[in-house]
Amino acid sequence: MRIIGTCGIVTESMSSPVYVSPPSPRQPTRRSWPGYILLLGLLVAAVVLVNRLRVVRPPAAPPPPVVPRGDLAEDERATIELFEHASPAVVHITTHALQRDFFLDLREVETGTGSGFIWDSQGHVVTNFHVVKEGSRFVVGLSDHSVFEADLIGAAPDKDLAVLRLKAPAAKLSALVPLPLGTSADLRVGQKTFAIGNPFGLDYTLTTGIVSAVGRVIRSDSGRRIRNVIQTDAAINPGNSGGPLLDSAGRLIGVNTAIFSPSGAYAGIGFAIPVDTVRRVVPQLIDHGHLIRPGLNVDWAPDGLLRRWRINVEGVLVINVAPGSSAAKAGLRPTMRDEFGRIIVGDIVTAVDDQPVKSLNDLLDAFEAHKIGDTVKLTVRRGRRFVTLTAKLEAVE
Repeated sequence: MRIIGTCGIVTESMSSPVYVSPPSPRQPTRRSWPGYILLLGLLVAAVVLVNRLRVVRPPAAPPPPVVPRGDLAEDERATIELFEHASPAVVHITTHALQRDFFLDLREVETGTGSGFIWDSQGHVVTNFHVVKEGSRFVVGLSDHSVFEADLIGAAPDKDLAVLRLKAPAAKLSALVPLPLGTSADLRVGQKTFAIGNPFGLDYTLTTGIVSAVGRVIRSDSGRRIRNVIQTDAAINPGNSGGPLLDSAGRLIGVNTAIFSPSGAYAGIGFAIPVDTVRRVVPQLIDHGHLIRPGLNVDWAPDGLLRRWRINVEGVLVINVAPGSSAAKAGLRPTMRDEFGRIIVGDIVTAVDDQPVKSLNDLLDAFEAHKIGDTVKLTVRRGRRFVTLTAKLEAVE
């Protein structure tokens, strides 16, 4: 006998070899089936037990009935009525401008949004100058969700006011209802205020507050002072600019224009251009496209020039006087150079109607307190002495 591998035994005989296969793996015997049956029975019993232990919840109870509210409070009704009457006159303004991209190709982009309000049935819309100053195309959305393009017909950067005119059908324009105008001269701290606008693009948002202060002074983008500004705590945010500030009678008392905030968002202090200023400026923008003010046809030196020239006098220096103007007739002397190129300092206006003038803003504000054609008294520093002149105010741009 010889062994071949380990998987089988070969026996040799006189005849051919006989192969014997190795034993096959052990097959389960009948003794294993009772265990499987017992395990299956335990699983079924567990499922039945869990179903019996499950908590049976009662059907859901119906919700409590709605309690009737009753009548709205009187001040609530008044606020709702005010909003429903005034909001159709408020508009949403989107400003577009042409800009060059990386490849120097011109393309139109949206540069900002703001608010405005209907001024008259000819389609004039009043807003802030800073809302439209960078735009070349303007799109105005009305309360009925109709949208029209508009043309810029006038702007007064010094007052932060501008006027657009809707490019809409005559039938649409005739249906416009402008806001009723109030007055800002008799406003008192504590009066209710209502601001309607589109803060952060959320159109037709109403916020309420009070007149927090009157007679504030803010600066426009041009650097000129805007006087008699209304301060309010009605929430005003980016997008409210150009929208109306109303009194409790629904009359326009101001145009929301700025906020005071360290973060750039509402902090409880908002400012509105007084309606008395708006009533004076807007008709001029419609008629002339720019603001015509009382003044003198004089080129005034910028603030700080006297200090740079080491002239220790507070006032405004006259640089040039238009020939034939009322200033020339009054005897105002301009700044000149002699035959050797040396500067001969002209007149320095130090007071208007005995009110001190320390800056160009002071001087222009003093003129704007009058009307075109009024006569003013000028106190002038001329060399080492003071002289008094009388001048008639003219229309200046």
